[in-house]
Amino acid sequence: MDVQQKSRFTVTPSSKAVSADQRAVLLQDPGFGRLFTDHMVTIRYTEGQGWHSHAVGPREPFQLDPACAVLHYAQEIFEGMKAYRREDGSIAMFRPEENARRFAESAERMAMPVLPEDVFLEAVEELVKIDADWIPGGEGSLYLRPFMFASESFLGVRPAAEYIFCVIASPAGAYFKGGKKAVTLWVSEHYTRAAKGGTGAAKCGGNYAASLVAQSEATRHGCDQVVFLDAAEHKWVEELGGMNVFFVMEDGSIVTPPLSGTILPGITRNSIITLARAQGHEVREEPYSFAQWRADAASGKLREAFACGTAAVVTAIGTVKSVEGDFTIGNGDGGIVTEALRTELTGIQRGTVADPSGWVRKLR
Repeated sequence: MDVQQKSRFTVTPSSKAVSADQRAVLLQDPGFGRLFTDHMVTIRYTEGQGWHSHAVGPREPFQLDPACAVLHYAQEIFEGMKAYRREDGSIAMFRPEENARRFAESAERMAMPVLPEDVFLEAVEELVKIDADWIPGGEGSLYLRPFMFASESFLGVRPAAEYIFCVIASPAGAYFKGGKKAVTLWVSEHYTRAAKGGTGAAKCGGNYAASLVAQSEATRHGCDQVVFLDAAEHKWVEELGGMNVFFVMEDGSIVTPPLSGTILPGITRNSIITLARAQGHEVREEPYSFAQWRADAASGKLREAFACGTAAVVTAIGTVKSVEGDFTIGNGDGGIVTEALRTELTGIQRGTVADPSGWVRKLR
């Protein structure tokens, strides 16, 4: 779909924008999450007034009072999405409407005001438009980070009355260092990511903060990511620190843990399920235990496993480590199903493969 509309945002170009020559050098190796574009989008919310002060301006620090509510009570949510420079030179985003809807669901769970979907989409598009020159070519992309936080200055446990919505952007290369073909996982023995009735299905910073000690444990064991088991029985595989997980069986069927309120409803996850079924795979959303994972890998019933998310796209899982020992999945280097799904998904995103579901939103 093509996007054309009159903007509700005031636009103030940065007077300190990076030069074209310097930007070209930076984009040669952008890495992930350390390089940022020249601008940002902000919208403010005040109780009784609603959303106001829609602005695109220079990227700059916020001035926060020490009593700012988010610093004390963590009322904060965010999204992760990407803009791509396609082979025909156009710029597009992948299923941004789903990010807008999930952002609204996260806001409701965290007792925050809901930003209308059309405003969310326009905010993201305005930033992509003004910072389009920051989109890398090749396999790179522009990672977009919409977020919202409680900005009212007060001490007291209640929903804040003031909020700031913001979008920043970061040119992105490979998510994992060295562009790994398959990653190694650590199964957390002591820590869980979320429990039923909690905030597991919301994309809020607290979920990620709680995962960091487990991720540090994984790093100490030479692993790239941590995989969490359920909180109730510590038996069932749930998800990685920032990605959903899939298992490919010898008969070609695919298993992924069900959405039960403790797992983030990944947009890439949903897309993979749709693509896999279209490719003829039976996809079952059902519980899968760590014990079964180990047994199926040993017997050969499990041929492949992969993780997926906006940042890492689709990444094969090669080896799994835990206090009970290590095991390898298949040949430890991915497989044809994983690669086929990754190729089709990235092809749709970049315009080299047909988009029958209308997932791509072209900006220009």
